[in-house]
Amino acid sequence: MSALDVHKMRVAFQGEPGAFSEAAAVQLLGEAITTVPRPTFDSAFRAIDEGAADALLAPVENTLAGPVVRVYDLLLASHLAIVAETILPIEHVLIGCPGATLIDLRSVASHPMALAQCERFFVAHPHLKRVPAEDTAGSVREVLARGDKSAAAIAGRRAAQQYSAVILASDLQDNPENFTRFFLLRPASENNPPAPDAHKMSIAMRLAHRPGALLASLEPFAKHGVNLQKIESRPIHGRPWEYQFFLDVEADSSSQLEAALAAARQVTSELRVLGLYPAARNPNPAPDQE
Repeated sequence: MSALDVHKMRVAFQGEPGAFSEAAAVQLLGEAITTVPRPTFDSAFRAIDEGAADALLAPVENTLAGPVVRVYDLLLASHLAIVAETILPIEHVLIGCPGATLIDLRSVASHPMALAQCERFFVAHPHLKRVPAEDTAGSVREVLARGDKSAAAIAGRRAAQQYSAVILASDLQDNPENFTRFFLLRPASENNPPAPDAHKMSIAMRLAHRPGALLASLEPFAKHGVNLQKIESRPIHGRPWEYQFFLDVEADSSSQLEAALAAARQVTSELRVLGLYPAARNPNPAPDQE
């Protein structure tokens, strides 16, 4: 992807300006892009077809909350392909109106997941009422719009900057190992050549109903030296008790991946490559990974 392409790129995301997804898009592609906020995941996935965006940045999993199942369902039903990934550290900060102080607060709004990830903060401040909201950045916008100095919101630093708010407290999250992984999606029909260092692949596959089907589908990856990094299942809509398996795999060369895929296709009822892309660097590796 050239610098010129990125400069012109319009990237859709679910949420309001200042959301973590917007921060992830800028982290991956830089400040030169134009971000396109959309109210729901469904509308974000429609943005490219509607001519509102050139690409989509969507969260797929969080280290504490697990997979974003709606995104996986929409990805499978779409014509989009994964072309890149990025991992964003999630830091929750307390955001209020200019002139507000922590001691004067009476309520704190945010997305329920963000509120739940800051339990120790609420235990230390039991007088604060939790107010569930649709979106982290949106809760900041609403607090600033009311101008109520007794109300605050929990979101990321970008939201404070977006709405000219003040940060009253930082590092509210209970667990410092809080990261969200995002996919950059573009139309598969564009036939964008993969980057030279694209050795990670996401796959969706369905299995035949016979004993050992899952084992048979995974053996080709081990045989050809492909590292299976992740596997999870999702129900197939309209087919009770049947499941779609999502895999993330990585290899040293494209030839290893191609050989493993060819063998896996022989023992699965359906196999679809969702994308081939460079692996994101862990933003906070453990000491033995550095």
